[in-house]
Amino acid sequence: MPRSRKIESNGETLSERAYRDIEELIVTLQLPPGSAVSEGLLSRRLAIGRTPIREALQRLARESLVQILPRRGIMVTEINARTQLRLLEARREVERLVARSAARRATPAERKRMTELAERFEASAKKNDDKAFMRVDREFNELSIAAAKNEFAAGAMRLMAGLSRRFWYHHYKEAADMPETAKLHADIARAIAKADEDAAARATDRLMDSVQSFTRDTVTADG
Repeated sequence: MPRSRKIESNGETLSERAYRDIEELIVTLQLPPGSAVSEGLLSRRLAIGRTPIREALQRLARESLVQILPRRGIMVTEINARTQLRLLEARREVERLVARSAARRATPAERKRMTELAERFEASAKKNDDKAFMRVDREFNELSIAAAKNEFAAGAMRLMAGLSRRFWYHHYKEAADMPETAKLHADIARAIAKADEDAAARATDRLMDSVQSFTRDTVTADG
């Protein structure tokens, strides 16, 4: 089995772990916007071979978190608030579709997991723990995509998720309420767990209203 496809004890391949680890470094600004990265640097930092790192970077490039420049290297993309507003136009519709579909199609095991994630969202809110929130949010997005069982919506959501998390993390201390954001996510997770499509859609709209207001405040603050 190629090393990038080797399955680890938690069920991840090395490529999946490399993607998860690098995405977190980018989203939490440990790899800042505009910074240069390399396969070798990331391989040493994460103790993962270069092939899984390369595969992860190619996926991150498709999601616009890095840009691969021939003969110039790999750059972490910049953050742009006005671009984020355009992204939100699409994100609102996709997230509502995913939430409704997940509420309708989730398996019993997925509903149980949604309840657990709601509890973890609430725990991160109580502790005001931004890193814990970001990790639960990534799990929540992946579980929602799996439960929705719509590969086209999944592709669209994955293209937006990392950019959205990074933008939020970059600006939330200026204009957002992290505990409230975590609680809004918990509302969606609980509605999906209860198979309530309408409640899931309403909870998603409340979250998107909050995120859109936060993003507009950021644009105004930036002039």
